[in-house]
Amino acid sequence: MPAKTKKQATDAVLRQHAEQQFAHELEELAKADTRQRPPNWKLSPWAVATYLLGGTLENGFEVSPKYIGNRRLMEIAIATLTTDRALLLYGVPGTAKSWVSEHLAAAITGDSTLLIQGTAGTSEEAIRYGWNYAQLLAKGPSPAAVVPSPLMNAMELGKIARVEELTRIPAEVQDTLITVLSEKALPIPELGTEVQGNQGFNVIATANNRDKGVNDLSSALKRRFNTVILPVPGTAAEEVNIVQQRVASLGKALDLPPEAPALEEIRRVVTIFRELRNGATEDGKTKLKSPSSTLSPAEAISVVNSGVALAVHFGDGALQASDMMAGLVGAVVKDPVQDQVVWKEYLETVVKEREGWKDLYRASREVL
Repeated sequence: MPAKTKKQATDAVLRQHAEQQFAHELEELAKADTRQRPPNWKLSPWAVATYLLGGTLENGFEVSPKYIGNRRLMEIAIATLTTDRALLLYGVPGTAKSWVSEHLAAAITGDSTLLIQGTAGTSEEAIRYGWNYAQLLAKGPSPAAVVPSPLMNAMELGKIARVEELTRIPAEVQDTLITVLSEKALPIPELGTEVQGNQGFNVIATANNRDKGVNDLSSALKRRFNTVILPVPGTAAEEVNIVQQRVASLGKALDLPPEAPALEEIRRVVTIFRELRNGATEDGKTKLKSPSSTLSPAEAISVVNSGVALAVHFGDGALQASDMMAGLVGAVVKDPVQDQVVWKEYLETVVKEREGWKDLYRASREVL
């Protein structure tokens, strides 16, 4: 059997890195970009903003928006990375913090893969460096025995390191970043040396407010970051646009049929999520209880994609209320007692009475 070409292997992956998926857009932007670029940046701040927010270049090339929301927030985030300050993207789960982090790194350095995933088990070595113990035992501490972390690699290459879920990392491990962010150097005391950050090096971290109180950042570490808070979409139309765009993108990646789900079905999912999240119907006439789940745009995208998969493989290919309902229940009812009460009350007081939603109410009876 012939070996796969590099392109075939890349096309076969479930999820390409941003710099691979949008390589053509980045290439076109680089050609059209005549503005000043900070040291070691692939694009100017203007071009990075255009890549994130979308736009039309002078040659007519269309750049797709990656983030739909407040332009000024993205400009602040990009401007922060041109300075010696690190960037912290903060907000509720599902507000595109990781998505923005990845695309910023892809546009600025062409490499979004220098990633440290924060968990309760993240160790100091994952942030600083580890050791090749075979080398260490054979020859003692030496540069060859050092196993660099993504952060160390970013410093040496002048790129951006990404730290996901910073507040999930134990506080004493978080503080490993203080020296790196303030001195732009990573000491290696075992070798009596250090790694210094080269031009272009910086850090983008993400944290969500649901983790507040888990491992809060020390005041010393907070001072090393500029914080940009990413909000949930301000309007229903904005949220529908986000969900519609991401559903289309993910459907293509997962090789689902090209027929897009009806816009009306996406609107219904978004409406349900916004009403439950806000604790009131859109017209403000009915107060509602809110479930424990976040009900973010990311979860709305998941509900629609799950519904499309059900429609394709077990239905007629067209997204129906029954296809969406299973995903809706799974997204809303995280606590089987409290959330079940909230969801049933919403079904009886809102869905059952709303014109044009009878099919959704009937579908709910089949699932619950």
